[in-house]
Amino acid sequence: MKKVYIETFGCQMNEYDTELVRAILTKEKYEFTSSPEDAEIILLNTCSVRENANRKVYGRIHKIRSEKGKERVLIGVLGCMATNFRQDLLKDPNLPIDFVVGPDSYKRLPNLIREVEEEGKKAFDVTLSEFETYSDVYPLREGGVNAWIAVMRGCDNFCTFCVVPYTRGRERSRSPESVLEEIRRLAQEGFRQVTLLGQNVNSYRYEGKDFADLLEMVSKVDGIERIRFTSPHPKDFPERLIEVIAENPKVCKHIHLPLQAGNDRILDLMNRTYTQKEFLELVEKLRDRIPGLVLTTDIIVGFPTETDEEFEDTVKVVREVEFDSAFIFKYSERPKTIAARKYPDDVPEEVKTERIVRLNEIQKEISLKKNRAHIGEVHEVLIEEERTKKSDQDYQGRNDGNKIVIFPKGNYGRGQFVEVKIEDATANVLKGRVIKVLEK
Repeated sequence: MKKVYIETFGCQMNEYDTELVRAILTKEKYEFTSSPEDAEIILLNTCSVRENANRKVYGRIHKIRSEKGKERVLIGVLGCMATNFRQDLLKDPNLPIDFVVGPDSYKRLPNLIREVEEEGKKAFDVTLSEFETYSDVYPLREGGVNAWIAVMRGCDNFCTFCVVPYTRGRERSRSPESVLEEIRRLAQEGFRQVTLLGQNVNSYRYEGKDFADLLEMVSKVDGIERIRFTSPHPKDFPERLIEVIAENPKVCKHIHLPLQAGNDRILDLMNRTYTQKEFLELVEKLRDRIPGLVLTTDIIVGFPTETDEEFEDTVKVVREVEFDSAFIFKYSERPKTIAARKYPDDVPEEVKTERIVRLNEIQKEISLKKNRAHIGEVHEVLIEEERTKKSDQDYQGRNDGNKIVIFPKGNYGRGQFVEVKIEDATANVLKGRVIKVLEK
């Protein structure tokens, strides 16, 4: 029985894929360990969205091999980086890896591992599938209160900066019944919340059912009290979906709505297919229809040819919308993307740094203001951890809007719902005290 250690980099979809890999290998009698020191096989489930993610993986590979010394260990690279950099990974004589496996080929992992062991040469499978959704694999999770569930895979949007269509293939949706079957099992295992995943969940379609239909069906599963999803695309936000979010009490009133840029020319170069005006109109509609809505976003600064004036349009949108929080990144050229082929990465690194620092400062002020506005309110919180990063005397959970709430430990625990009166706030968290334990 070989011992396997897996490390996950990147997004929630990668977290979900790691759970799929655990299930596939466990079925083949592999045993997982929480320590790389004990492992005979080490898997790195990778992200390829930004260059920094790649550097982390390369550094980790060399560190593992150095720590293992002459001890025999197989190292495999999984995920988006495997698809995007297969040639580099396999042909670099200084990179000590044994196999690479793309996101659609995890069912072949046991065979590839055996192939390496028996033949002593590197193996790979980075084939992209038009059909694979892993609906027949029940992910092996490590417990918790929230479960990630991929309801679709791939992407057809082809934003010019994004590598996902090339690393994860084209869009395909799981059947509603396969999603519901997985969620029913999760509820039986004690999960209270599910987060539905897709590169663009608005595009979910299966035999006449759309994403709004799927949310309604999931909300009827007994035991599941909260439903989240990520990420929708601003280009298509149908009325029926807005209605379900607004009216269904189990669907959380939080939308992660990626802006990416606030200037129309840059949005066009990115192939985002909406304008600044259309984005702002959508925000207005969402807030009008969904009282108390929490909005978060993604932003890229320094996209090729972005001028100072065009960056100011992004600043304008951030100030006008007042997102509750934002993930802000420097543009990172990715191989195979349309932007890498068509546009020079011509914004100087120091300019990108100035822009990201400034935008983060603005967003931090907004986040603090938004969070402090909650002081005095009572929020329903699902407890996630019986400690925080800073203290084992505090618990933490999240409210309906996905904001972290910290409160003193007490006679309640992970997976329970409590009412917390908010008494203080930072830009990142709300702080308070439990005033009631809820029976759900």
